[in-house]
Amino acid sequence: MPRTIIQTDQAPAAIGTYSQAVQVGESIYLSGQIPLVPATMQLVAGDMEAQIRQVFDNLAAVAAAADATLQEIVKLNIFLTDLDHFPLVNQVMADYFQQPYPARAAIGVAALPKGAAVEMDAILVRGS
Repeated sequence: MPRTIIQTDQAPAAIGTYSQAVQVGESIYLSGQIPLVPATMQLVAGDMEAQIRQVFDNLAAVAAAADATLQEIVKLNIFLTDLDHFPLVNQVMADYFQQPYPARAAIGVAALPKGAAVEMDAILVRGS
């Protein structure tokens, strides 16, 4: 099955040897997003909520480039350098998703690229 590379300037450019997303059939695999502002490639200013929102905005931009939405995400992985922020992730996520919610994992990690406190990647399926 052929694969299509998804790319948009509305989300941060890849900072390594990867694509923003890859589509295979109706499945789209979104690479990890940290809270970089696409225009500056710098971490968003503000508190943890601002970082979480920027990550969701970045994921939404990549999904939109594939003619999809966050609501079509079937699996979301969340990486946090401090799991005490998990309740805030839940709170903010409610602004971006409606039921039925995607399957999800939250993982505590020691560090993330560029000193970010949060990163997320996702799998979405069109029409799900």
